[in-house]
This record gives sequence, C-alpha cells and structure tokens, in this order.
Amino acid sequence: MISLKVKIQRSIFVSLVALTFASALAACQSNSSSSTQNGTAGTPKEHRTLTVEVFDRGKPGQPDLNNNFWTKYVNDNFGKQFNVTVKYVSVPRAEEVDKLNVLMAAGQAPDISFTYNQGVVYNYVQQGGLADLDSALKQYGPVLTQYLGDDVLKYGKFNGKQYAVPGKRTVLAGSNTFIRKDWLDKLGLPVPTTPDEFYNTMVAFKEKNPGNVSGVIPYGYSLQPLNPGLSYIPEAFKPSNLTEEQFATLQPQAIWLTNWSLPGFDKAVAYMNKMYNADLISPNFATDKDGKMLDADISNGKVGAFQTNWDGPYRTAPGTYANLVKNVPGAELIPIDPWQNDAGKHPKNGYSPNGMYIIIPKSSKNVDLAIQYLNWMADPKVTLFLQNGEEGVDYNMVNGIPKQTGTTNEGDKMMTVANNLDYDILSNGIELGDQQKNSEAISAGYPGYEKDAENALKVGMTDYYATYFYSIPNAADAKSNAELKNLSAQMLAKLIVAKPAEVDSLYKSLVQQYMVQGGQAVEDEYIKNYKTQNGQ
Repeated sequence: MISLKVKIQRSIFVSLVALTFASALAACQSNSSSSTQNGTAGTPKEHRTLTVEVFDRGKPGQPDLNNNFWTKYVNDNFGKQFNVTVKYVSVPRAEEVDKLNVLMAAGQAPDISFTYNQGVVYNYVQQGGLADLDSALKQYGPVLTQYLGDDVLKYGKFNGKQYAVPGKRTVLAGSNTFIRKDWLDKLGLPVPTTPDEFYNTMVAFKEKNPGNVSGVIPYGYSLQPLNPGLSYIPEAFKPSNLTEEQFATLQPQAIWLTNWSLPGFDKAVAYMNKMYNADLISPNFATDKDGKMLDADISNGKVGAFQTNWDGPYRTAPGTYANLVKNVPGAELIPIDPWQNDAGKHPKNGYSPNGMYIIIPKSSKNVDLAIQYLNWMADPKVTLFLQNGEEGVDYNMVNGIPKQTGTTNEGDKMMTVANNLDYDILSNGIELGDQQKNSEAISAGYPGYEKDAENALKVGMTDYYATYFYSIPNAADAKSNAELKNLSAQMLAKLIVAKPAEVDSLYKSLVQQYMVQGGQAVEDEYIKNYKTQNGQ
C-alpha cells in the first residue's frame, strides 16, 4: 500500500549502548527537589540553563537551530520570565534514536529530550535513566496537564509512574479509500458503501474502462514489505463484537498491518485473492515495494480506486491528484467509505492521540524547570506563536484561522517541518484550541484542495478508533518484528495470487509457519502483558 504513516520501529535490544546504559546511569541523581525555581510570580535569583533537544532535518537553507527567530522568542519570553537561558541541542532526525542512546549513556542528554519510539522510552525506564515526573507535573504543570488530559498523559506512564510527557496529536485520521468519481458518473454508478458494492464497481471499471486507458487498474495496490497489509479492507470482515481482550491481543497493531490471528483476517485475504483472480488489482503489486509504480499509475489515470493516507492525493509531494488532473483533465477523486462491517459501521483505525514522548533524564538538575517550560508552551498564545509566528507579519487571522503569508519558508524564520513541531513539541499538528477550527486550518494547508481535504478528514474520522494502549512494550515483538514483517509480506503475496480453491488451506499452513517462527511468542506476550496491565 502507499507509504502509510506507520513508522519503522527500531529494535531496542541490539544496541551496545543500551547494554551499557544501566551502569553509566547509576551515578546520575535527580536534583529537582533542591531547585530554587518555584514557578511563582517574580524572577528567580538563580540563573540557569535549560537544554532542549531539537531535530536537525538537514533542510537546505535552514537557520542555526540554536539561534533563530524561534529560539529568540523562547528566550525573550520564557527565558526572561524564569531567569533562564534555553539552549537547543540539535540531533540528526534520521539518527535520533542512536544519538539519544549515546547522550543518555554518557549522562549528557538534554534536560528535555524526546523520541517517537515507545520501546526506547521503556528501555530507559527499565534502566533507571528517567526522572519520575508525577510530583513535578502536579506542582509545576497545571496548564500542561489540563491541555493533555488523562487520555494523552497515560501514554507516558510506565509501571504506574509518569516517566514521559506525550505530545498531543491533533490529527488522528489514518487512511482513506479514494475513487475516480468521474468514472462513476460516466457509468452512472452510485458511490459504493459495502465490500460487495465496491467489488462490483471494480468489475464495471475493468469491463467498461470508463477512462479509455491502456492497462486499466480498477483497484490500485502496492504490497510494501516494510509495512505489509491490506489497509482498511480487514475492517469489513472483523467481527464487531470482539471483547476488549480479543481486540487488545489479536489486533495489537494497526489494522492496515497484518494481524494473522485476528478473526476475519482470512476473509479479507480471500477478498483480495478474489479481486486479483478477476484482474482487478495492480498486476505488479508484489514488486512495487515503495509504491512508486502505483503513484505513477494513479497520476497517469489508470487507477479507479486506491487506499492511502487520509490526505495523500492533496499533498504537494508526490502530488498525485495534481498530476492526475494535469494528465487527465476532468478527472476527479473523492474519499469513500465502503468497508462496512456486520454492525453497519465503517470503523477506521487511526493514530493514537499521543505524538512524541518527551522525557527528562534522571541526570537532569532541572526537572522542575523542564516541566515549567512545557507548562509555558501549553499556553494557547504561546502555541499560536510557535506554530505561526507574528500576526500581521507571518500570518493573518481570517475567521479565526491563521493564513500564512509565506515568511516562514526561508531565512531566520524558516520552519523546517510543518507547524514548527520541532520547537512546538507539545502539539503534533495544528492546534487552535477547537477541533472544528483545527480541521479548517488543516484544510487551508492544501491550496486548491481546501474543500476536498476538509471532506477527506471528515470521512477519515468516521467511526475512528485507536489500537489498545499497552504501557508494557512487547519484547518478543521487538526481537522478531523485522523478520515477521518480511515473512508477512511473502505470505500475503502468495495468498493473493493463489488459486481461489487453495487459499483456505494455504492460509492455515502459512499462518502455522508464521507462529512457529515467532508469531506465537509475540501473541503470548501480548496476552501476558494485557493480563498484567489489568491486574489479572
């Protein structure tokens, strides 16, 4: 499938740094209780330096990451208020886990560090390397805790204690199914709302070829080994009455990945096999390992429907919708909702509400100050500035929505990532304090496709849910994840192209092999962790 947002998890058990981490941290002591900073009115007498991690994304033309418009704003405001110098420590984005491991092991990690990898955080917790934040949050983080709420904060709890402050993800939508509406209109067909209707529509696309193209592909699909799956098709076949334990242990990862023990997953595979044998899906799906061939087929007008990120067609890169309209004037894509389940719902597994994990090393002498910094950042006025800049200069407020002027695309004000999330680390996405305004602002970020993006976000959030939250990472999964993903990709390829009469028996034999090669150990540990987490 097209590059979905699932990030590749690094193994936390193979790092030499991690193996030596415990001894290096043994001498580290927390000094939060001895700090003179109390968060009350007035400027503290003691001047301190607070170090904060920042990702170096290597963007051409980016400013000094420790001395630019945004860092000056922080120091001119938070810094002066609390008698602090905030110093930013840059870490290469592509090497962030390896670099953070080295800094943590040496006791030199920034007071405020972060990662998107839960397993890495859990490893630090087990090694005794992180500060317990419960008392500091209670004393110094009232605005912060109110902003995040328990539903987000729980993602930073390990062994019953708060060891991380999760950022808040403001866009939770995962993927969407898109279809060529102009093809539907040409054939006089309604928008499909069930798997059967979708299949029949794909048959019509193949037989009648409304685009009059050579090599029509009714359903575009790419099997990518790094994240193999069937996108949202399994949602239509998964029973709606799973117990919480079944849901947690049989679908422990995103639905768009392979969940071989999940009830109904075999039916989803059979559905794909049926489409393949009817020549309805991309013939080169198994060799299109990065989705680029599918992108080209969509852009060239050969594809009738496909699944991708909820906003995939509207993005400036690869710009599939823009390329499609350029190549095929009059082409129109719309998001649809065909994966209806036995309860008449259209469930969509999206992102969990947490973004990055913000951590404070136990070696930090500024635990209190670090929480005060995050508490300051949670102020809506600060968030608005860090994400947009100065009103009237960098943006204009139109009906409550900030409209960018383009001044933050270069020079000292350059944002190296959307919404400036490398500096506004609490909000993973546009944050205006109101979900409707957030949606409108998000849509405004797709020039020429504002209404399309707004509708796509609405469809993508219909019957949204997140996977079960585990506060205990799965060690067996961390050990076998890469091998099992590779095996899953091979299994899917074999099952999709198999003869229909052989799918059932082949599915059973391949899954048995998968379980023997590590799948059973992973499932057993999820069951154990679930019972431990729920006091069973």
